[in-house]
Amino acid sequence: MENYKCSSVGIIGSGIQGVCTGLQLIKKGIPVTLFDRHDPLSTEFKPASYGNAGHFSPYAVLQFNRPDILNDVPKMLLSSYGPLALKWNYIHKMLNWFLYYFKNCNNKSMLHTAKYMHQILSLSNDAYEEIFREIDTTGLVEKKGIIYIWTNKNLKSRELEIKVRKDLGIEQKLLTREEILKLEPNLSPVFDAGVIYENAMHARDPHGILKKIFKLFLEKGGKFIQTNIEKIEQSSINEITIKSEKDVFKFEKSVIASGAFSKKLTDQLGEKIPLDTERGYHVHFKGRDNLISRPVIFLDRGFGMTPMNQGLRAVGTVELGGLENPPSQKRIEYIVRSAKELLPELGNHQDEWLGFRPTLPDFLPILGPSLKNKNIIYAFGHQHLGWTLGAITGKIISGIVAGEKTNLNLAPYSSKRFN
Repeated sequence: MENYKCSSVGIIGSGIQGVCTGLQLIKKGIPVTLFDRHDPLSTEFKPASYGNAGHFSPYAVLQFNRPDILNDVPKMLLSSYGPLALKWNYIHKMLNWFLYYFKNCNNKSMLHTAKYMHQILSLSNDAYEEIFREIDTTGLVEKKGIIYIWTNKNLKSRELEIKVRKDLGIEQKLLTREEILKLEPNLSPVFDAGVIYENAMHARDPHGILKKIFKLFLEKGGKFIQTNIEKIEQSSINEITIKSEKDVFKFEKSVIASGAFSKKLTDQLGEKIPLDTERGYHVHFKGRDNLISRPVIFLDRGFGMTPMNQGLRAVGTVELGGLENPPSQKRIEYIVRSAKELLPELGNHQDEWLGFRPTLPDFLPILGPSLKNKNIIYAFGHQHLGWTLGAITGKIISGIVAGEKTNLNLAPYSSKRFN
């Protein structure tokens, strides 16, 4: 095994997971070809890495499989001014997802997810710092921490979050309203308290960072082919066939890192993985990024604001509605209204954007080989944390491809849990 070296890898998806995986494999001397229907360097295409909140969130271990949230779901869905929405024409397609979700929405599952999110999140910033030493991040990354604020309305939920993070050894500093206003004096005092994660950082331009990592991948010898991949199969023990609309490509191994679009390929491989999408939105308030100096997330509203080079980005909400439904203007209005609640002086907004968060019902990603096709490796399902987990996913997946040993327990991320 020590002398083994993979001869070639095809990666489907040039988002942050695919690009970081490709970079790590190239560094190991393994030839890599990235496939995507969109060019990461295009100024017209606006992928998830363009539109996300830009947070590097190593503390974000708690997800939505929490019993305390379950009680509020019906109320949130019925409210037009709430952080959760559902496209009712899509509900029948999510029944299987909901079945798994309710099964995983309990204290034991919540703590299991938190433990294994922490395992990889705790390594996430260091993995990025390694890459940042090789690219120029001037004006692209800021290390000022990230603030979460809340009202006293859901104190039990806040206390639960604080306890779980404390038990895992995550650094967090609780703040009073007055302490928050000292850090961010422009905020309207409509909240009661909060927390700052002082070790967190944020991107001033996530897509700008993705482009730099992609260019580094190309400079080191990686290849990119812009095409729409339609089929993947393991044609023999050491051969994967990838088919686009016009061409056929052969590799020893392949990685599926297509985010919310991965299910189309995994269904072909005979795995019924309940991957679906949380639709998230953003808007920009141009020239208003100076109103706050770091990201601020208002937990009661399920939205946040990040100072970026494009302006102040207001981002958030969860809309369950698949990949085909058109954007919802009500979700945009909700984000704008929430932003102006915290910063009343905000003017008009621009750049309405919709993106897709690939989410599994236990809120852990799938990292590892396909059940029936050991040379096809999965790297998707990172939900709200795709950006945070890009670099560490690249390290983990490249290690799996190269047959390296790891001291991480990767079993909880296997697709076996759904099959």
